[in-house]
Amino acid sequence: MRLRHRLPVELRHVAPRLATGAFILNSGLAKRGADEQAAAMMHGMAKNTYPFLGRLRPSTFVRLLSAGEITLGAALLLPVVPTAVAGIGLTAFSAGLVGLYLRTPGMREEGSLRPTQEGTALAKDTWMLGIGIGFVVDGATRGTR
Repeated sequence: MRLRHRLPVELRHVAPRLATGAFILNSGLAKRGADEQAAAMMHGMAKNTYPFLGRLRPSTFVRLLSAGEITLGAALLLPVVPTAVAGIGLTAFSAGLVGLYLRTPGMREEGSLRPTQEGTALAKDTWMLGIGIGFVVDGATRGTR
């Protein structure tokens, strides 16, 4: 009897895992070399939305953000990480980004979810939230079919 090892990734998950994983990994790698001015800008926006982040120094915040993005990007790209597990990480990460979009003044048109020109860069993160939720739901319902 021959044992077959199966990766915890369905073929239908490959494209969205590659797209989100490469995007997030690249973002994390780019933040590794952030200077103090860039770190202060990223930290300022984050702490305005999530005040508990104000306890961190800007350089520490960006270092942690970079490490988190690199880890999440790698988890999405590596087929040994189950899609549901990677989906939980993607959902949590992208929910934080969507929170920035929803809670930062000037990102949305008044009384609407529609982004302003400035908000488009953050509004686009909703696609990652949708993919992450899809991965989690697929993983949760997989055994019920």
